[in-house]
Amino acid sequence: MTQSETDKKKPIWRRYFLWGMPVAGIAGAFAAGIIFWGGFNTAMEATNTEKFCLSCHEMREYVYEEYKGTIHDVNRSGVGAVCSDCHVPKDWTHKMIRKIKASRELWGKMVGTINTPEKFDKKRLHLAMNEWERMKSTDSIECRNCHDFESMMPEFQKPRARQQHLNAMEVGQTCIDCHKGIAHSNLRDRAAEEYLEELEAPNPAFARPIPPEYLVSLERVEAKEAAEAEAEKAAKQAQQESVQAQIAFAVDAAVAEERAKANGEATPASGAGGGEDVAAGIDWNSVASADLKLFYPGQASFEWVQNGKMHGGARPLTKGGDACSTCHAKELDTIGNKIVAGGELEPTPIPGKRGVIDATVQAAHDGETLYVRLQWPDAGHSPAPFVDGGKMDPDNQIKVAMMITGAGIELGEQAGCWASCHADNTFMPFDPGAEAIAANADVAGRLTAEGTVTKYLSESRTKVEVKGRRGKALGGWDQLKAEAEIEQYLADGTILDLMRVYADGSSSNGYLLEQRIVNEGEMAASANLAAGMWTVVFSRPLANGAPGDVPLEAGQTYTVGFAIHDDYAAARFHHVTLDTSLALDDETATVNVVGQ
Repeated sequence: MTQSETDKKKPIWRRYFLWGMPVAGIAGAFAAGIIFWGGFNTAMEATNTEKFCLSCHEMREYVYEEYKGTIHDVNRSGVGAVCSDCHVPKDWTHKMIRKIKASRELWGKMVGTINTPEKFDKKRLHLAMNEWERMKSTDSIECRNCHDFESMMPEFQKPRARQQHLNAMEVGQTCIDCHKGIAHSNLRDRAAEEYLEELEAPNPAFARPIPPEYLVSLERVEAKEAAEAEAEKAAKQAQQESVQAQIAFAVDAAVAEERAKANGEATPASGAGGGEDVAAGIDWNSVASADLKLFYPGQASFEWVQNGKMHGGARPLTKGGDACSTCHAKELDTIGNKIVAGGELEPTPIPGKRGVIDATVQAAHDGETLYVRLQWPDAGHSPAPFVDGGKMDPDNQIKVAMMITGAGIELGEQAGCWASCHADNTFMPFDPGAEAIAANADVAGRLTAEGTVTKYLSESRTKVEVKGRRGKALGGWDQLKAEAEIEQYLADGTILDLMRVYADGSSSNGYLLEQRIVNEGEMAASANLAAGMWTVVFSRPLANGAPGDVPLEAGQTYTVGFAIHDDYAAARFHHVTLDTSLALDDETATVNVVGQ
């Protein structure tokens, strides 16, 4: 039989070869591979389902209960995320690595590492930290499978969110830095401050160019908000003019009545406090007003704003150089109304107390003297339930304060007068109480306010506890520096210049350093309530060289803060502004002190 005849009788699957292998063998191996891959991938995807995850009671009875009802479970768009969407990478390589690592959890299941609520709670911070670190290392890739900076439109975000996302793109923050505890209990407050500091630090490798679409959207929303603000300002101006007319009519009527009673002798209207002479040379109708929104801060102290476990904006403030107003300027209504209603920052709410006060401020000078006028609507009385009679300061229906930030104050330009509000002031969470103050005879002897801790600057203390590590009380009321050091701070202008006006038109001029000091500096004021509108006017020299008075000079911009105690309030139960700029004859400043 010839070779040709032998070849003709071979089966077809033995006649053809590819790369030295029978074609039929290759086809069989290929088919087997498809079957294996299909089965393997099906099994792999089965382990990604919510049903599979919940087959363990540890998941079903603990974390799943926390997940139910969150924004990733149910929401207005109907797009949810199951376990694997957040905890398993999409790409094959990282998915396999994650699956291999997750196989270790089988051992934990077998030995019952977290099979009871107590065991789970003891272990869960460790588990959470593992996830935080994994997501940080991947630039939160699971988050970005759905949420992409490229697709974000700031015009649909709240002001703080759009600012934070802008910062994230510029400096290299990633999603998990801020968004912990959005599907399960937030354990951030259990982690050590040092750990969080390192974990949440920006990674320059994660920085990315700001998408042109984002900038266009940002420009669009800022233009819209500017137009709305202008319209609101015009409406307020019209309302203000109407109120001013009512005030003028009421004052004229009161003066006429007093004259009639005095049988022709002129008598100032009640409550005017001599206000006619405070700014007699100022034409307030020619001075533009600026809107001030004062909000209720509750127990949010200087320590609180710097503590990352309490305040999510601590890093932008202390490390990024942001001012308080950078994130919060456009959400003060929300913040004030939330805090005043009671909660973590207000354990003793006053029912009916308003969360914000919308005021206007005008400022002028004549080359020698500063003149300031504030106006705001009065509100009905809301008794404080923890005070007999409901009035904390029965003698003063209102008090107004203005503080000017001096030199060398920690975070002074960013936080303004917040630098003086500490967690151990009276009525604050770590208020030491009168007995503890009296027991520290040395410090009590130097703090003239008996039984209370007034506002003070951190510079006057040897140490101020900010983190509260190992249960330490926040603040540093009893850590006074030597008198010589404090005197040097005063000489250097490291103070908050403080001016106060009371309901009867009296006033006090002083400063804040180791405590609140009244220095009898030159000042005049008036306070008047007419037609439901409070008007407070006060003046002080631009510069008199007195210790504790910040000189105001042309070409300089100052950080100031305003506070209003309304409705007979005292201590921390006031409304305050965020950092506010003031300058002489400078239209870029929030408070432009115009020459007359």
